[in-house]
Order: sequence, then structure tokens, then C-alpha cells
Amino acid sequence: MTIFCLLWVPLFYLFYRTFSHGGSCGVWALMLGSITAIIQFFLGNIIDPGGFGVSRIIFGFFDIACFPVLLPIFIYLIILIFKRFSVDVDFANFTLIWLIPIGALRALSWTSTNNPILLVLAPLLWTALAIGISFFIDLMKNHFRWYTLFLAVICVPVLPAAASLSYWAFFSQQNLYGFILLGVIYLPVITAVIVGARRAGSAVSA
Repeated sequence: MTIFCLLWVPLFYLFYRTFSHGGSCGVWALMLGSITAIIQFFLGNIIDPGGFGVSRIIFGFFDIACFPVLLPIFIYLIILIFKRFSVDVDFANFTLIWLIPIGALRALSWTSTNNPILLVLAPLLWTALAIGISFFIDLMKNHFRWYTLFLAVICVPVLPAAASLSYWAFFSQQNLYGFILLGVIYLPVITAVIVGARRAGSAVSA
């Protein structure tokens, strides 16, 4: 399980990179992700997890599933605003590169627990959110219509909420609900992979 936590994000990045255009600031993503991982490693948890209630869901949001993904997306948005990049924009690749050192240090810090919720579920949630949220951002950017805006406004907040609840469900041993929520979170990932693979295939055939 430690090996899974260590290798899942970089392997998923290499897989996703085969049919995506890459994007800018990969070096910045790796450097800032490393700094963030080291700071989090020494500071510990942001939220006291408490028991099985709301505090556990909030803990899942900030310390397990969502905040590690939302932070690089926000940082990349700031970079785009100030640098004004007009091409080669890819939130997903930037976020996945950012998560590589975080996954490595989390694997080291979680290895003593041997907990599949941390070592397996957390990396799955990271990649799902990184691809899912980026998919809706790209949908809005490339196909801006009132319905794409509506879909993004609805789905972007739902994905982190579902990720936090999925962590809570597995922690509370309500595995059926956890798997259902995990499946919902991965629907945009499957869609993004299919769309990206078709686009890459069309580019090659052309």
C-alpha cells in the first residue's frame, strides 16, 4: 500500500500526459509541491480529526482529500492571471506534478499506520479531483456556454464535497456509500480520459 501511495500519482500523470498537451510551469509545480509537502510534513494536520462527526469530514477535506488538490489549482490560476499565459494551459498536469512530492512524503508519514484509507483512497481521491475539476475548468474555457457554466458551477463544488464524504464513509466503515461516492467522483475522470484519447487519436490521424 505504501508503494501504491508513492507511485500512483506519478504513474497516473504519465498515463494522462500521453494524450494531454502538457501545459506550462511543470518545474514550478514540482518545486512548489515539494515545499508544500515539506511544510505539511513538519506542521502536521491542519484540523483535529475528532471522532466520526462533522470534524472528521472537515479533516477529510483539509488534510486528506481536497486541500492538497485545490491549492495547486488556485496557485496555477494566480500564475495565469499575473503571467497572462495564452497557450499551453493545463490545470490537470500542473496539479498532478504538484502532487507527486506530496504523495511521496505522505507515503513515508502514513506507512506506519498501514491504513488503506490513507495509503490507497487518498491518492485515488487526489487524482480524481485533479482531473475532474480541471475537466470542468477546461470545458468552461474551451466551450463557454450558459449550460457549461451551469454544469461547472454545480459540479466543481460537488466533487470536493463528495471526496470528503467518501473518506468519511470509508472511515465510518460504510463502504457501500464510500464506493458510490468514489464512483461519482471518477465519472468526470473517465469522461476526460475518453475525450482526451479521442482528441489525441484525431490529431494523429490528421
